[in-house]
This record gives sequence, structure tokens and C-alpha cells, in this order.
Amino acid sequence: MEADIAFVAGLLSDPSRAAMCLALAGGQARPAGELAAHAGISAQTASNHLGKLVAGRILRVEQQGRWRYYRLASAEVGYAVEALSVVAPPLARTAASNGTDPAGQRLKDARTCYTHFAGRLGVALADALIAEQWIEEDGRAYRITPAGAKSLLALGIDIPARRGQPAARTCVDWTERRHHVAGALGTALAELGLGRGWVRRVRGTRALLVTPKGREQLKRVFNVRF
Repeated sequence: MEADIAFVAGLLSDPSRAAMCLALAGGQARPAGELAAHAGISAQTASNHLGKLVAGRILRVEQQGRWRYYRLASAEVGYAVEALSVVAPPLARTAASNGTDPAGQRLKDARTCYTHFAGRLGVALADALIAEQWIEEDGRAYRITPAGAKSLLALGIDIPARRGQPAARTCVDWTERRHHVAGALGTALAELGLGRGWVRRVRGTRALLVTPKGREQLKRVFNVRF
């Protein structure tokens, strides 16, 4: 039985729906009005598009009081959006697409890909974890080594083994065209960095800013050169 990828492709073929999914690719939930503004469409049009994406299990909606917030339905959707970004051409030959504007460069430097780090930061962290022998790449996943598990536990990261589900998986980075760390380990590392103030979110985007403290601690803890 083959997967109906044409169904998903049809949902994402509309530029407005694709733009809203990209706006949610950082893993955060956003209200319909914000997504409409991001896609440059009216609230009514956005509502119709969001309904289709929810029905197609691309997005899910959460009710908070009077407000409805939308987010990607699962990590798998986030991986798919990032993978499509790898093979997709830029929307236009603008400063944002060629990386010469500050916002575009920030996305390339550091951002969230669903719930984990991506961009130069994400790839540098993956490289450092492999170099320090905390993880080993194994096809589509990473294996946490015994030494890595011990070092991660010292940081408060304990990834329980789950049958049929790797603790860490590879995710092809949209801008770097190389792997960064996704899965439970990727999420835990992002939570660690955000929680300790090593990185902070840039409001209204999925870009991240690595703080001076973060650069120091990333080098000290993981030997990340960023």
C-alpha cells in the first residue's frame, strides 16, 4: 500500500497555505490573524485555508479561552516541511532569499526546526556531538553512546529508550544541506539552550539569537565552534 503523497502535495501547493506552514515550522503555535498577515491574505481566506490544513492533519488547533492557536500537527510534519525547503527554489531573488538581509541571515545562523535547533547552530552542534563521541550517526538516526548518555545525564537530559523510536534522528537542514539533530534528543538540547539563556527567540520569527553567554557555554559544554 503506497502513501498518497499527492494529497499532501495538494494541500501545500497553495502559496498561502505553504506560507502559513512555514510560519509554524519553528514549532510554536500562532493565532489565525498572525498567520493571515504572514501569508498576506484576509482573515476569512486564512480561515478557509486553515480548515483544510487541519482536516488534512497538517495542522492542529488549540483553544485557549476565546482564541484559537494553530501549530504543526506532529514532528513528522515539521520534518517534511524542512525537507521540502531543501529541494524547493527560493520564492524570489530578493535580499531575503540570498541571505544579504539581516532577517535572512539570522535564519541561516540559528533557528528552530519544529522543536530542535537548525541552521549553522544546529549543524555545528551535531558535528560537535559526533566529534566528542556523544552520538554516532546510524543511517536515518543517531545512536547515543554510553559516554554520551552519561554526559547528557550530567546536564539533566535523560532520554528513555522507546521501542521502535530512536532517541535522536537526522534531519536534513534546509540552509546548510547537512544533518542536524532532531527527535527527543534534539528537543531536549533546544530546551536546555533556551532554558539556560544560551539562545533566545527573535520575536515574530523562528530565528534564534545566540547570546554571549551561550557562545561561551556551547564551547565549554559541547565544544561547539559557532
